[in-house]
Amino acid sequence: MAGMDPATPPVPFPAGLPKLGFGLMRLPREDGAIDLPQTCAMVDRFLGAGCVYFDTAFVYDGSEDAARKALVERHPRDSFLLATKLAAWAGCKTREDAVSQFETSLARTGAGHFDFYLFHNLGPGRTEAFDRFGLWDWALERRAEGRIRHFGFSFHSTPDELDRLLRAHPEVEFVQLQINYADWDDPVVRSRENLEVARRHGKPVVVMEPVKGGLLANPPDSVAAVLRRAAPDASLPSWALRFAAGLPGVFTVLSGMSSLEQMDDNLAHLAPGRHRPFGDAELAVLAEARAALAAVPTVPCTSCGYCEKVCPAGIGIRGSIAALNQLTLYRNETRARNYEQWQVVKAGKKRAADCLRCGACEKACPQRIAIRDALAKTAAAFA
Repeated sequence: MAGMDPATPPVPFPAGLPKLGFGLMRLPREDGAIDLPQTCAMVDRFLGAGCVYFDTAFVYDGSEDAARKALVERHPRDSFLLATKLAAWAGCKTREDAVSQFETSLARTGAGHFDFYLFHNLGPGRTEAFDRFGLWDWALERRAEGRIRHFGFSFHSTPDELDRLLRAHPEVEFVQLQINYADWDDPVVRSRENLEVARRHGKPVVVMEPVKGGLLANPPDSVAAVLRRAAPDASLPSWALRFAAGLPGVFTVLSGMSSLEQMDDNLAHLAPGRHRPFGDAELAVLAEARAALAAVPTVPCTSCGYCEKVCPAGIGIRGSIAALNQLTLYRNETRARNYEQWQVVKAGKKRAADCLRCGACEKACPQRIAIRDALAKTAAAFA
């Protein structure tokens, strides 16, 4: 590798990968610990069906160790592709703290190298650490050494920010984006627009959250009725997976599978030779399902942010309302609480309960939303 320009990938980016990737974030657990026998069975079934892509991260509790025990120690290294992630924002005070995550991940997984290595969850308050520690050049050096084969990042933010990142770092080979039919035109997630940005920059896309953390396996009744009427024998998650897998520029769709039953259902639709892209009739059904989802009475926030600019208490209004809408739509309190923690508390904003009820937000809101009432509902829901 001596003399190689580290900005030049030493390994061509793979083409024609199986569509289904195994996300190792939601592995089955028994008494709080990862169920290794079931995980081994799932890994074997996944590989046996011809799928090869596994995704973990430094911050996924126990996941990298499970990858070593269930995958690396039991299968030839050239029979699979392994991805993991570096979270420089997770308590790192120095460059050495951040870089040590890479060595720890190698030790945990025993993988020798990572086929795909990602900076984890770039976005406001998180990208800065990667810049400050000079990790972009560091990653290119590891890629030139062959310890990283392909370098990218995962991302949960706006299309404008994604565009800025890809302009600043054209050396990035791929991006991982949250994409599903529920978030396709969501004003906060903006799946469609982010995918379009990645496509303009010529970056292949790994899809995360295709079933929205499992929520689209149990969507609102009105949505489920549309899908079941069109295809009574199809599972509800299969609609979400096939939608994501059929999008242009997507090379892998990650599914965080927690059981052999989920594995079998996913393989039935995305294993090699089984994936069928949607035709016009199925796309029309999915458009009807999205319309049914949009008809569920939620707070009509477009996440423009004008309210937060004038809030004297520093309330995370957009995140608070989005969490309330998540609860309304999917009836999953745990998931909604986690959403509020991530979008409000970890973003450094005040919670809804701290609202002063001054009304400044409502005067600034183009949608004329009764924001004070919405925040009161959020505070009560997440007390």
